[in-house]
Amino acid sequence: MTVLRPLTVLAAVYSLSACAPNARDGTTSGAPPASYYDTTGRADTYAGGVRLIPVRTPKGTFKVWTRRVGNNPKIKVLLLHGGPGMTHEYWEVADSYFPAAGVEYYYYDQLGSYYSDQPKDTSLWNTARFVEEVEQVRTALGMDSTNFFLMGSSWGGLLAMEYALKYQHNLKGLVVSNMMSSIPAYVKYAQDVLMPAMDPNVLAEIKALEAKKDYANPRYMALLVPNHYEKHLLRRPAAEWPDGMNRALKHVNNDIYIPMQGPSELSASGTLEKWDRSADLKHITVPTLVIGGTYDTMDPKHMEWMSTQFPKGRFLLCPNSGHMAMYDDGPRYFAGVIKFLKDVDAGTFAK
Repeated sequence: MTVLRPLTVLAAVYSLSACAPNARDGTTSGAPPASYYDTTGRADTYAGGVRLIPVRTPKGTFKVWTRRVGNNPKIKVLLLHGGPGMTHEYWEVADSYFPAAGVEYYYYDQLGSYYSDQPKDTSLWNTARFVEEVEQVRTALGMDSTNFFLMGSSWGGLLAMEYALKYQHNLKGLVVSNMMSSIPAYVKYAQDVLMPAMDPNVLAEIKALEAKKDYANPRYMALLVPNHYEKHLLRRPAAEWPDGMNRALKHVNNDIYIPMQGPSELSASGTLEKWDRSADLKHITVPTLVIGGTYDTMDPKHMEWMSTQFPKGRFLLCPNSGHMAMYDDGPRYFAGVIKFLKDVDAGTFAK
């Protein structure tokens, strides 16, 4: 689903070439107001914005890692990472755009992810529990419908939709980045569009490895990186992928990713296999921005359609991007997000 693959991808990346320096795609001019840096009275000032938030679960209380950047009482964005089981690290590209726009935003590692507690009880890895976790994080951070924007990419987009279906009364706005509203539809898109476009000999070898469940074979990722990842995940040579992306891949928790998503990078077979909320999008009435990429692992036409199902939906297409549109089309991506945030805050949002 997410194509944010477990840690074996790094071996393939480094076998292709030595990793290039971090190259963030563009910058935003201007500077935030002085109040953006005012941390007077903020509980997290001593720790540089970091807070470990206790989260209650059916299996006990654990801590999740968050970090605040900036200060804006009207626009606070909680970033949900993909995976499941990835980290906040690939979101670090937001540092190049949000501060100059005066956006307050929060990095957050979901339970089980690298910087948070990592319990081993597999019963914790289900969407409903993750929704309750997000709600507890929101409460702890003091966000509400006057300022709370939830922004999720990939699995994070799925989680954001699930959260909105239960708790949209707490939201000011929603951003669903590079995620379809149906896993079966995603699988069909991969089978009908992405796989036929692949070199047939490469596809045959990938399928043979999957048939044998030989996902740990280095050849599997050696085939996927140039033939799938560099075309549909992050559209640069893997040796040039940014440091935040590489760290996020290195830190994937496969004990969450595989049971929920499944081991295949061209399908889904985990507990999310039959997830489909397409018929429920009409019930999410808060302003919603849907973002898709022309070369995405997710069907851009489906994501555009999603934006018409939300009563207050807007669509942003990133024409140069794959699944990681925040890197591939950074300036366009963040300009669209920032416009959405400010339109909603100003009460001028329109489709």
